[in-house]
Amino acid sequence: MEQAQERAGADGGGDPAAPGPQNRETGTALELLVHGVGGTTPAEMLDDPRTVRVTGDHTAAVFRRTEDADAESRPEDYRGRPVPEAYVWCNLTSGNGTRALWLLLLPFMVVNLAHWMRPTAHGRIRTVRLYGLLVRLAGLTLTVLLVAAACEVAIDLVAWQCAGTRACARRHSWLGFLSPEGPGAGWWSPPGRRLALAAAVPAALTGLLWYLSLRTWRAYESRQPMDRAADLEESPGHTALNRPGFWYGRRLVARLRAAHTAAGLLTVAAAVCVPAARFDRASGGPALLDTLGWLLQGALAAAAVAAVGVSCRRGRSENRLDREIDRRVVRCLPLAALALLVSALVYGGWARPGWTSAGRLPGDMTFGGIALVQGLLVIVLGAVAHTLHRASPDPRAAIRGLGGPAVAMLACALGSVMSGGVAQRVSDWLDGTGASIDGPPVLLTWQASAIPPLLLVVLLLCAALARRTWRIARSERAAVEGEHPEEADDPARTRGIATARAVAGLTDRGPLVVGITSVATLLLGAAALVGALTTDQVPADASRGTYAVVHGAAQTAQALGSWLIGLGFILFVTWGRRAYKDASARRTIGILWDVGTFWPRAAHPFAPPCYAERAVPDLTWRMATWTRATGGRLVISGHSQGSVLAAAAAWQLAPAARKRVALLTYGSPLERLYGRWFPAHFGPDALGSLHRDVDCWRNLYRRTDPIGGPMRLPGDCGPAVDRAPLQDPLTYGRTDLHPLPAPILGHSDYQADPVFAEERRRLLARLRPEVPAPRHTGRTPPAPDADPA
Repeated sequence: MEQAQERAGADGGGDPAAPGPQNRETGTALELLVHGVGGTTPAEMLDDPRTVRVTGDHTAAVFRRTEDADAESRPEDYRGRPVPEAYVWCNLTSGNGTRALWLLLLPFMVVNLAHWMRPTAHGRIRTVRLYGLLVRLAGLTLTVLLVAAACEVAIDLVAWQCAGTRACARRHSWLGFLSPEGPGAGWWSPPGRRLALAAAVPAALTGLLWYLSLRTWRAYESRQPMDRAADLEESPGHTALNRPGFWYGRRLVARLRAAHTAAGLLTVAAAVCVPAARFDRASGGPALLDTLGWLLQGALAAAAVAAVGVSCRRGRSENRLDREIDRRVVRCLPLAALALLVSALVYGGWARPGWTSAGRLPGDMTFGGIALVQGLLVIVLGAVAHTLHRASPDPRAAIRGLGGPAVAMLACALGSVMSGGVAQRVSDWLDGTGASIDGPPVLLTWQASAIPPLLLVVLLLCAALARRTWRIARSERAAVEGEHPEEADDPARTRGIATARAVAGLTDRGPLVVGITSVATLLLGAAALVGALTTDQVPADASRGTYAVVHGAAQTAQALGSWLIGLGFILFVTWGRRAYKDASARRTIGILWDVGTFWPRAAHPFAPPCYAERAVPDLTWRMATWTRATGGRLVISGHSQGSVLAAAAAWQLAPAARKRVALLTYGSPLERLYGRWFPAHFGPDALGSLHRDVDCWRNLYRRTDPIGGPMRLPGDCGPAVDRAPLQDPLTYGRTDLHPLPAPILGHSDYQADPVFAEERRRLLARLRPEVPAPRHTGRTPPAPDADPA
């Protein structure tokens, strides 16, 4: 294999994507298998325990059976069958134990998804840029929110409230050196020095996020895809995924990393500087300190404006491989923020006679301001998305084009819940059952109290969906019986198949669930913000003197919300700890990353890295080098998420190579999930262009599959993409071939169906070099078993 690649590089110059000479065509076919979410092993994919890695590394690689390792040198042995290869990429998302730390980045991943969910737009460049700008700003607020939560815990609850209260400090002896009272009082006991010391925690968190982003940036975004600058044949398509620089976000992530790191450090600096400056203004202390406070706050505001400005700049240059880096911004902005943080620590830690810690730090204003900005951003984002959707309506788009704003709202809510959960748990741990400290800001308690009514809405919605599913399952029983008229009636078997079909249909109701949940979250969040700012009391205290039922509901919501947010925090920590130690649990979390980290980090640099920035170029290079080295045929066969990677890689091929590729997808979410939630990139126009560009495309799906579905593309540009739904189970009753009951496969084991081998054979026959396949020159009748959709 390596020798074949060396010969290709020696003979072909510098362009691996160029078509191979006709006299070198061997007719050898390659089947490149790409697995789906959760991962698998090469032995399982190739159905042979003896496999060998032919290219790649321990993270992602291509494997063959041992007997096929030198297939290029024996083309005569593969005249009637393809050479099978397996691309294994599961370690990109579920590698070592440090991946468990990615749970902390969940809100960042969700808001990054919102960036790619914009509706289809034709000629509305400014509106599209405004959409991306709003999502990037929402991502910036999430960074500030996370760091502000760390400041709330370390600076306010621990250093200001607990260390400054005798009863709390006595309960926690490790805080004795910070307490201003008692024999242990020392140099660190003044409030400003306590705040400066505690600032090390949120500063360290910001540094950790910066380090993780830098490390993954070097491993993922810095991998250059195939350079197609000389590809003059490329015509503009209906999706950005065919652009040379789409999977190379090195410049944007570096710039956003600088802006978000600076925003985090400035948040910590403000948490120390603002209380000290407020005391200097109120106490009438030295004029020099007061002046320094004003200057420092002005510098912090100017640096914050600079960080926002960097985030607002246009991000991606997808039409070319942008190898440049904004080095001045990447270096100077975080260093300037770090210098301001050090200045704030020195200023806050200066001795101020008469300064004592009492009550809370002004956290309500901080968290209230963040919540208000996030709500306004989501509302404006919804208006922009609605404008884009009206300009180019897509009836299949999720929530009528509002999927991005809805998901952005859920990302903000998730960040608030995580922040409030940490603050609430730490406050309970410090205070115990007493009332020695005031606890976290009132707004966080209001937000926790909004969780029970939100869960009630979700439960009612789930109950309605369950009722609908039960009704669909009843109606499906007659259809199942009609499909097997010659079989003996088996009520239990019929009920199981009908239920599997009905449950699989719940996926199509996902937009309804997300839309209602997002609207309820927005309304409840607005009510919590108004309640906290107008009453400055927790819900139970604010409702005193009202109707008994109102007061009882407020008490119940507050107590239950506190309990739920604490339970969620415990489950979060437990799950992360288990994932760190247990590879199987880490693989389960990896499934979440498989779906959520497909897209480049265009909105948040601290999100988990985009594995497709490694996987898509890998597949593109493999397909291009194969067609170059052998001139042979190639079927890229993708299951589930692997079909999305396969489609993205096919888009990245040069047109000449794309025409020699057939696409076989099964259990594919390309249209059912990606086409609905990401219409600008996987909508009907984009999938239709892919259908026209590759030589042929065939899609297999089952009605019992909750993930895969039809492509719904017409057959007027060649053979129809969708085959009629596969039978599942393979047999209804017991037969001579299947004496035991056949299982309901749903989303798995598509290759076990005889139809899979049949469709692969047809694709290879169509790609046969000696009989050129008819190109898309008019309407071609669909195959007899095809569903033209």
